[in-house]
Amino acid sequence: MKIAWVIAWLGLFAMTAVLLNGFISGDFGKDGADLLANPWGIVSLVDLYVGFALFSLWIAFRETNLIIAITWIILMMVFGFFAGSIYVLLTLYGSKGDWLTFFLGGRKAALLVK
Repeated sequence: MKIAWVIAWLGLFAMTAVLLNGFISGDFGKDGADLLANPWGIVSLVDLYVGFALFSLWIAFRETNLIIAITWIILMMVFGFFAGSIYVLLTLYGSKGDWLTFFLGGRKAALLVK
């Protein structure tokens, strides 16, 4: 589980750095227009949002509270894997080293009874 913590922390630091760089050095309107004018830019955005949607399925599955699930999914769609990294870190720390709790969350007990 330690490697998962390391990867999640590295992801959070990397996302923080690139987001700060983008906000400080970039022009969202101009750069976004350039990205959408490039066919590979569109491919990258579709790929990114498919990843967001798939990751959000895991969030929706493991969260038993609908409001919490919806909140995290919205954060995922707005902030991307910056939010995803935070979510993974919180679930790793909350699971206390138990991989089943990490992956299954609040559904663990119900799934293991069957």
